[in-house]
Amino acid sequence: MVFEPKILAFCCHYCAYSSADLAGSMRIQYPPNVRIIRTPCTGRLETEYFMRALENGADGVLVAGCLEGGCHFIEGNLCAKRRVNYIRDLLAEIGLDKERLRMVNVSAAMARPLADVIIDMTETVRKLGPNPAIRKTGIMEWGNVGINNDWNNGMME
Repeated sequence: MVFEPKILAFCCHYCAYSSADLAGSMRIQYPPNVRIIRTPCTGRLETEYFMRALENGADGVLVAGCLEGGCHFIEGNLCAKRRVNYIRDLLAEIGLDKERLRMVNVSAAMARPLADVIIDMTETVRKLGPNPAIRKTGIMEWGNVGINNDWNNGMME
C-alpha cells in the first residue's frame, strides 16, 4: 500500500484561497489528501499552529500567502515567512525534515502554480514517509489542529 501523506494548507483568503478555488473552477487537479484552511491573512498564523498540525496528524504543512509586496494587510505574508523559516529551523534541530513545512506566495490568478506546489509537496512528503512526531495517544481528527473554530469571529462567513 502506498503511503498517502496528510497535508494541511493554510491559505490566505485574498490570494491563495482564491487561487485554490480557481483551480477547482478550471478543473486543475491536485491531490485530494490536502485539506485547506482559509485564513484572513497568513500573518495571523502563529508558530503554534504549524507545530500543532504536525503533532496532531499532518504529515506536512503548507502556508500559502499573497505575493510579496501584495499582501492586503501590508506585511502579513512577510511575518508568516519569518515564522515559517523559524519553525523550519526548529524542525531540523529536533530531527524532523524541514521540508514538512513549506511556504509559497501566489496571486489569486495563479491556480496552476499553486496546484504544482501542492503536487510537489505531496511527492516530497510521500518520500519522507509518515510524520514520526504525531502523538501516539489521544490523536485528534487530523484536520483539527487545535484552532478555535470561531477564531475569526465570523469575519469570513
